[in-house]
Amino acid sequence: MSARLGEILIKENLITADQLKQAIEYQKKNSGRLGTCLMKLGFVRDDEITQVLSRQYGVPSINLKYYEVEPAVIKLIPQETAVRYQVVPLSRVGATLTIAMTDPTNVFAMDDIKFMTGFNVEPVVASESDINDAIQKFYGDVSSGEELNKVMKDLTADDDAALEISAEEDEIDAASLERAAEEAPIIKLVNLILTDAVKRGASDIHVEPYEKELRVRLRIDGILQNVMSPPLKLKDAITSRIKIMSKLDISEKRLPQDGRIMLKYMRDGKKKDLDFRVSTVPTLFGEKIVMRLLDKENLRLDMTKLGFEQKSLTMFERQILRPYGMVLVTGPTGSGKTNTLYSSVSRLNTPETNIMTAEDPVEFQLAGVNQVQMKDQIGLNFATALRAFLRQDPNIILVGEIRDFETAEIAVKAALTGHLVLSTLHTNDAPSTISRLMNMGIEPFLVATSVNLICAQRLVRRICAGCKEPLEVPEQALLDAGYTAEEVKTTTVYQGKGCATCNNTGYKGRAGLYEVMEINDELRELILVGASAIELKKKALENGMITLRRSGLTKVASGQTTLEEVLRETVL
Repeated sequence: MSARLGEILIKENLITADQLKQAIEYQKKNSGRLGTCLMKLGFVRDDEITQVLSRQYGVPSINLKYYEVEPAVIKLIPQETAVRYQVVPLSRVGATLTIAMTDPTNVFAMDDIKFMTGFNVEPVVASESDINDAIQKFYGDVSSGEELNKVMKDLTADDDAALEISAEEDEIDAASLERAAEEAPIIKLVNLILTDAVKRGASDIHVEPYEKELRVRLRIDGILQNVMSPPLKLKDAITSRIKIMSKLDISEKRLPQDGRIMLKYMRDGKKKDLDFRVSTVPTLFGEKIVMRLLDKENLRLDMTKLGFEQKSLTMFERQILRPYGMVLVTGPTGSGKTNTLYSSVSRLNTPETNIMTAEDPVEFQLAGVNQVQMKDQIGLNFATALRAFLRQDPNIILVGEIRDFETAEIAVKAALTGHLVLSTLHTNDAPSTISRLMNMGIEPFLVATSVNLICAQRLVRRICAGCKEPLEVPEQALLDAGYTAEEVKTTTVYQGKGCATCNNTGYKGRAGLYEVMEINDELRELILVGASAIELKKKALENGMITLRRSGLTKVASGQTTLEEVLRETVL
């Protein structure tokens, strides 16, 4: 193809024979495709090569910059294949799959994709830069794909090496593992998955086995994204490797297991300590593994930076500084409850205070705090730990989660006997937490006298600062969302256009939404007479409570997040 391309470009009078000779010499020294070398030397433009190839081979050309591809179509071709052959799937009609490629003469690529997908392949030509941008846009980080491609080649060349698994020391040095070319490819592959997750800022890694595929996904800013599909034959080897690193029993495949991986990671010349919390669950086609990345640097312990509205923050701080009572943080899994509790503990952590925590699991180690890891298999649960804590002269008790009547009862009694109790519950909003405690079996008079404050929270994706732009939104849509007619006139809504910084998603990072309900005498009276969550909410709003939706609308108006994110996470 290289020689042929050169001849075609000379024939079209786009380059001279001397320029072709220079480009070939440049290619020998620096490697890469001839077309790329010609562009780097400034002899020809990317789009000129595309147009020439289109005319020469009678294949349509396409500008991928303005082309959107459905996720279901992208899934048909794995990232490593797209990077290897420089192709991007565009659309599927019946049994025909249309793909964009830099080299329409590459029959090996078309045959491989035809065999892999079971569809007839119809090529169109696109420029190399457009293909690379599209791969990054639809699949993610190209460098990771190229590195994965190298590992895949090693695995294909040496099947025995693919099954080689070796134990590591207590702490794995990720920087050296990343560079370890001599080690078995399976080890390199697992290290690549872990380090790629750190680079992308992921919170969770999912390794999922299915009947005909092995899928690796990352949760980035709360949204799961496909990143790679290693060969299915590596399923057991990858699972065993991760389980050995987590110090789990590789022979036990029928029961769920929990473990931990400690990681030392060099990035930008700085050493970082990373922690992966590992959970395995047996599924129909093998063990699914989820690794939660616990990065201490992402833990914000300054309460003023969590995203509370000033009024809500004042109420929250007032109640956690009281000597006794209960403060509850509620919300679904992954809504930042642990971060809020740790921030509260950090605010209260002084040499004069005895703080004890019962957690499952202990996510971050806090200096000066007595943290206890729950172990249900030996009978150490929240209720048992709480009973023991009351004999340890505590000032503040943190209970990871109130899951049952026994834990709730002890926590309430601790709050009534001179201790500050911090804990979490899974409820949709602050007022419904009262009903939840009563449904657990706690008497209304105990709930009314023990609970000081309830904070419900959610996390929404933050608009990327690099591509933020105003967005025209119909006035009716703003009114429907909850803005008043006066606010609509002055509110500007923003969105992220998508750029390299945010991987073309328009979002980078997350912000918290908070609904803080302070229990005053009026609310206590309503709780005592068994008022519903709706009545409690009405009274709390009269007392100035900011709801989750209102917190979200405030952040939309200040340009921190999008209206779409707030509508997805909250209700009126």
